[in-house]
Amino acid sequence: MTTPIGRDQIKQYKARGYTTVEGFFVPREVQAMQREVARWVDQGLPRDVAIPDSRQNLQLIPLFPQSRLFRALPFHPRVTGAVSALLGDPVVKILDQMFYKPPRVGMGTNWHTDNAYFHIPRPIRGCAMWIAIHDANRDNGTLKVMPDMVERELLHERDPNSDHHIRTWLDETHAVHCELAAGGVTFFSFGTPHATGANPTDAGRAGVGIHFVNFDHAAEDMKQGKRWQHAQLTGPGATGGEREYGERVSFSEEVERALAL
Repeated sequence: MTTPIGRDQIKQYKARGYTTVEGFFVPREVQAMQREVARWVDQGLPRDVAIPDSRQNLQLIPLFPQSRLFRALPFHPRVTGAVSALLGDPVVKILDQMFYKPPRVGMGTNWHTDNAYFHIPRPIRGCAMWIAIHDANRDNGTLKVMPDMVERELLHERDPNSDHHIRTWLDETHAVHCELAAGGVTFFSFGTPHATGANPTDAGRAGVGIHFVNFDHAAEDMKQGKRWQHAQLTGPGATGGEREYGERVSFSEEVERALAL
């Protein structure tokens, strides 16, 4: 099993709750993902989760029924190797989603932790992989994280800017802006507070979030299959997608299929 994550990045994730990897996906893979996202946007599939005003926060969830490419992505050896190194086995994918910030009116997502939704006992045993589908920087509202807070439980409340999100309140003085070229990723734990900014630029920006958990440390309702997806990526129950989808999946083959369309 291969992983592009080095020892220092693994150490940073476990100590500080996040790490970044530039160039995690190669240009051909990035091109295929960008085409899929453009197709979704053109077809009007993402839903605006912002409370109606002049701004938009477009979300598509889940992704795997909409795209063979994104269905196969978590099974990519580079992905399974990375999340296995961060979480230990067995790793299960429980959620995939895309946020799209339209040009000029794209609204950010307020501070929150994923564990406020997932409720696993040890939030460090779950992680999100945030993929920069397009170049992501401060100007267009890239992901930002608050390091060193992974085991701290934060109070959340309903987000007045969203039709279903929750939020917490933080002093942003020590926030880290994860500026990444397209194809770079940030891994952060379920307990790490994170947010995104607005996109006032003239180009749209998308980020894909895929969430993984060490299944031995999952919440009980998660183990029972309630609400969350169950795609086993590593461990004795992993079948390369055959159990979940009736066939073994290949991200590299789906990249070529997407680029040939």
